[in-house]
Amino acid sequence: MRIAVYIPFLLAVLAPLGARPVSERCEPRLATWLLTASSLVLGTATTISLGLLAATGLIGVPQLAALGHWSATSAQRVDPTELSVSLLAGLLLGGAVVAAARMLWRRARTLAGAAVDAACMPARDGLVVTEDDAPDAYALPGLPGRIVVSTGMLHTLDETEHGILLAHERAHLTAHHYAFVALAQLGAAANPLLRPLARGVTYTIERWADENAAASTGDRRRVARTVGKVALAAHRTPGATRTGAAALGILGVLGRRGPLAKAGPVPRRVAALLAPPLRRHPTLTSLTAAVLAAATLATVEATHDLHVLLTAVGAH
Repeated sequence: MRIAVYIPFLLAVLAPLGARPVSERCEPRLATWLLTASSLVLGTATTISLGLLAATGLIGVPQLAALGHWSATSAQRVDPTELSVSLLAGLLLGGAVVAAARMLWRRARTLAGAAVDAACMPARDGLVVTEDDAPDAYALPGLPGRIVVSTGMLHTLDETEHGILLAHERAHLTAHHYAFVALAQLGAAANPLLRPLARGVTYTIERWADENAAASTGDRRRVARTVGKVALAAHRTPGATRTGAAALGILGVLGRRGPLAKAGPVPRRVAALLAPPLRRHPTLTSLTAAVLAAATLATVEATHDLHVLLTAVGAH
């Protein structure tokens, strides 16, 4: 356990460095899967490792070892984990569990509220038009989901752009993008080092929806123009509001001006639409798979080591 238990932490430090390359170079659907899986697996692996470190050190305390009929002396000799490390791991574990539980509770409440709102909204073919001069559009998850568009947004766009907007929002609903966001955020809640991965997912789901709209219309430049037009309209209307964290919309997150390498999500999305479609990136896919496999195997190995340790120090 002395080495294996620390591997997930090392990978969690290194993994965010790959969030931007994966989101920018991989086909958006694949990138979303890779980033979501990375956040969830690494968040789970580091949480388990914290639990293993806490348990290994605490059984070296005579009073605690006696509760499980273990030999504290043998535990310290076989795996001499510092008590300070175990206490720190225990505190971090408690924080990770609380943060993940709070995130799950908030997300469940938001999605439940969105589902109720969607069910109560009168819709035509799943489309709800609200009387609001502020340009806004988003997908509201539910059974069934709803696409909500304000009259201000409809007046901003022409007929062709209406179709692009609807194709984008339908992609959010049919692909269940809210689930990817929730799972990625769950991993980041357990381990804040993984927040870049969760932010990457919020970007790649927008790119995924953009590509769906481009495929349905056959005009990438027109989709790019629509994305930019919507973002500009929203930027000119600072009073525009969004409906809850479960809402997924074409607006995304407005970025600051600057070189493309440092640009916000909307300029990057527009640039991606003006370029040829991205393909699957075998190298990044293989590297991500290797990281997830290493984290999983290390966690399994560390858990097995704890089992062996408990067996060795028991019945003394």
